[in-house]
Amino acid sequence: MKQEIEDYLLWMMDKGYAHSTWRGYEWTLKHFLNYIGTRKISFEAAFTSDILKAFQKKNGLALKFHAVTGLSRYLFEQKKIPRPIQKQRYPLPQIYEEYLIDYESSRQVQPTQILRTRRTLSALNDYLEKRKIDFSRIRIEQLDDFLAKYAVDFAPVTQQNIRSCLRGFLRYLWQERKVKRDLASFFVGGPYWSQTKPPKFLRSQEVQRLFAGLKLCTPKELRLNAMLRLAYTLGLRPKEISSIRLDDISFRKGEITLRERKSSNPMKLPLPEDDIKAIAAYIVGARPKSDARTLFLKFRAPYTAILPVVVSQDIGLYMRSINLPSSAYWLRHTYAQNLLEAGASTFEIKQMLGHDRIQTTKRYIHIHTKLMREVLFNETL
Repeated sequence: MKQEIEDYLLWMMDKGYAHSTWRGYEWTLKHFLNYIGTRKISFEAAFTSDILKAFQKKNGLALKFHAVTGLSRYLFEQKKIPRPIQKQRYPLPQIYEEYLIDYESSRQVQPTQILRTRRTLSALNDYLEKRKIDFSRIRIEQLDDFLAKYAVDFAPVTQQNIRSCLRGFLRYLWQERKVKRDLASFFVGGPYWSQTKPPKFLRSQEVQRLFAGLKLCTPKELRLNAMLRLAYTLGLRPKEISSIRLDDISFRKGEITLRERKSSNPMKLPLPEDDIKAIAAYIVGARPKSDARTLFLKFRAPYTAILPVVVSQDIGLYMRSINLPSSAYWLRHTYAQNLLEAGASTFEIKQMLGHDRIQTTKRYIHIHTKLMREVLFNETL
């Protein structure tokens, strides 16, 4: 084990990990080696979630477990252990697991949303099993009772998310002919009034401030500029921006292919000249040298794709730094407003935003103030 740890640490150095990270991993793995040695745990049995939990409890290293899981992944890739340490997960009955697979593959959702849905379905399964209710015969009254017991202590927005998880599952059961009635449309709650506020978007002078404030002196600013352009001119979600690959961009044709849209409908869009320049500047002047094909990469080794949350955080922090109290989704809303002002129909906006339901688009846009004044007061602004 000692040799494997030394090899792993050398691999980290070769990959360019920060010195502080390397030293922290070295310290943690030294304790891990001592832990399994004193308990005479074999090399083959050392990399399990139970051993990791016991090690954390004994040494109080809850924040350093990444060193051990990272070592396990390295050893797995080197084919020295059969599998890396994985968080223990108890499988649900087949119909639930089939729905989760379908949900993840057909919808562009974050892993955290899959986890929330799994927790909700696990609670529903426990509720039905304790009462010996076959979900093929479930009634809306029983679903209401489940929600009243399970979600009563959650915040309104969390209750709304739980209800949404259940509606998706009920709709899937109906589509798969597992139930006799489509209960999804009946499973509604009280309106969540804060969601009725119009979406927030930037005015023209605010858009000018947005791009005028960029210095473009550091790699992070070059990356931010490219992400801002894509969010503003194409209305892309943070998830879509983080998923763009080099192969998706045609500089010669001035096109970008979006393969991972939430509606699972890939599409090609024209890439504005400013976007092309921003992306090219990032690739030439800021993108780390890597074999990875994802466009936007982390600036620290290993140079892997950035997460959607990084896109949101970088854009949000910058906008607040120039006194625009907003988020990455404001740019998407601004894109929708620009389409609306240009005369695009709701259906056309739906297609451009990548929505799978027209109802979603209708909630996403509202009458532009300029157009309203032109209609009501015959003003030309």
